[in-house]
Amino acid sequence: MKTYLFDFDGTLVDSMPTYVAALLRVLDENGVPYGDDLIKIVTPLGLEGAAAYFIELGLDMQKDEIVAQMKSYMYEEYLHRIPAKRHVVSTLQALKARGADLNVLTASPHLTLDPCLKRLGIYDLFSHVWSCEDFATTKADPAIYRMAAEAIGAPVEEILFLDDNLNADRTAKAAGMRVCGVYDDCSRDYVEDMKREADYYIDDFAQLLTLFE
Repeated sequence: MKTYLFDFDGTLVDSMPTYVAALLRVLDENGVPYGDDLIKIVTPLGLEGAAAYFIELGLDMQKDEIVAQMKSYMYEEYLHRIPAKRHVVSTLQALKARGADLNVLTASPHLTLDPCLKRLGIYDLFSHVWSCEDFATTKADPAIYRMAAEAIGAPVEEILFLDDNLNADRTAKAAGMRVCGVYDDCSRDYVEDMKREADYYIDDFAQLLTLFE
């Protein structure tokens, strides 16, 4: 496999607890109830999509105000503390050395995405680092994967998309990409579903190096 499109939160970095906590804090502080499946629903939507969904749930705030609040809760953690997941850095370096084309597509905003990747020393390994905001849509929309493929310059079916979120994996597969589910503690309840729906599944990033041998 030569072309890869990686999710960021929960796939490249161990950030899902921070990401989830920021989203839930906004609802909790305003007394808005939500279901157990909230994170599965909103994770692929990006902050603006999550904010719109929160308004539907009954949050009485403007969308830009909600987004600003979530960003403020996340920023310091991404800037200074969030680590890469196990074997991510060495695996990306090995794939790049083999001539692979590496790219990122995430719901996270560039405000937290770019400085985190740069601090971890892996930003320059990627040909493209995209937030959903670059495409004005979300990872719940199959079109975003086709737009990313066009921008990469590769047929959509020749790109391997990796994500720890079941809904994003399902949508990317519907768009025509090959899909690899990625284990993360925050999505452990959906592991069997991901294994059934994805083309591949990895528990550890290092498995990517032998996936196609």
